[in-house]
Amino acid sequence: MDLTHLLNASAATVVIGGTVLATVLRAGISDCRITFSALVRLARPAFHAERVRADLAGQVAQIRQDGVLRARFRHTGDAEFDEATDALIRTRSLPALIERHEAHRRRRAETAAAAARTLYQAADLGPVFGLAGTLVSLSQLPAEGVARAALTGAISMAVLTTLYGLLMANLLCAPLARAVERQAEMEERARQEVIDWLSWQLAPALPLHEPVMPVVAREVAERAA
Repeated sequence: MDLTHLLNASAATVVIGGTVLATVLRAGISDCRITFSALVRLARPAFHAERVRADLAGQVAQIRQDGVLRARFRHTGDAEFDEATDALIRTRSLPALIERHEAHRRRRAETAAAAARTLYQAADLGPVFGLAGTLVSLSQLPAEGVARAALTGAISMAVLTTLYGLLMANLLCAPLARAVERQAEMEERARQEVIDWLSWQLAPALPLHEPVMPVVAREVAERAA
């Protein structure tokens, strides 16, 4: 099979250009920027749980030894945990830590949902512009007849635009959307594990009557009994 027959710049321009333009118009510039950032993060994961936990370990040890009143804020390089631990030290309260974590979790969920939604929209639009390219190509045939070579070229472009639309939807946009969702799920689990570990480590050094952490407080008290 000669794969060069599957290459057609005009067909690719119609399908890719039309899909991108329609996606931008439908999703909006803001969601498209979010989507681009999410695609970049697929190649460069932004969160490294072990590194963040190692960076937090020193601060946890200081708080457990000297108390939260004497603790000094240390940057971990992760904006969420920097903000959450700073809030905990300032308020001397686990609920402040959990509150900041939950706020970031909601923001991350909204961002991932926007990126996945945009990519799924592009997946829906790809076959549409494949069909549009087919109709455009066939519409160029003159009604009074056409040479065999021109007919072959028009039919080839008509078929290829349909093919490009299907490939773009099912081998590019939809898989990328699912990849964004999977990465978001994995990062959320990793962040939750770190925040759970941090809560357990700090609970003995903080008041046990915090309303946001009743389960942690109760279990820590049971362990101490």
